[in-house]
Amino acid sequence: MNTVERVKNIVESLTHNFDFSIFDIEYVKEGSHWYLRIYIDKKGGVSLNDCTQFSEVVSAALDKEEPDPIPHAYFLEVSSPGAERPLKTDEQLREAVGSYIHISLYQAVEGQNTYEGILEELQAETLTISYQDKTRVKEISIPRKLISKARLAIKF
Repeated sequence: MNTVERVKNIVESLTHNFDFSIFDIEYVKEGSHWYLRIYIDKKGGVSLNDCTQFSEVVSAALDKEEPDPIPHAYFLEVSSPGAERPLKTDEQLREAVGSYIHISLYQAVEGQNTYEGILEELQAETLTISYQDKTRVKEISIPRKLISKARLAIKF
């Protein structure tokens, strides 16, 4: 079991006292420092107070854990995934149906490597987006295997 899986098992059990869920966990090295980033989410959004309270609970729980899931120094960050949050899992994509999203592709589809529009439908092998092309609204189905990244987007 890797570090993220171990931490996830610990912190998911701590959410029962809170009205949010774990959106994602990252454990990364940036420069000479390690960061444990825990992204929390709830309906209506996450407040700074939510992040502070959960950070304190997580820190205490990780300090008590034997054996230590992270035996060296690291920075703990608890935050919201943000307005333009990544969509990494099937569940996150399903929840985004009807939302404005941005996707990047491994290879061009109909001459484009990126699309931004409303996620209309999610199938096992494809997703369908309606997007603005100059003055017309078009719809395209894109094979999911071609999607390198997907995230919510803000429409301007």
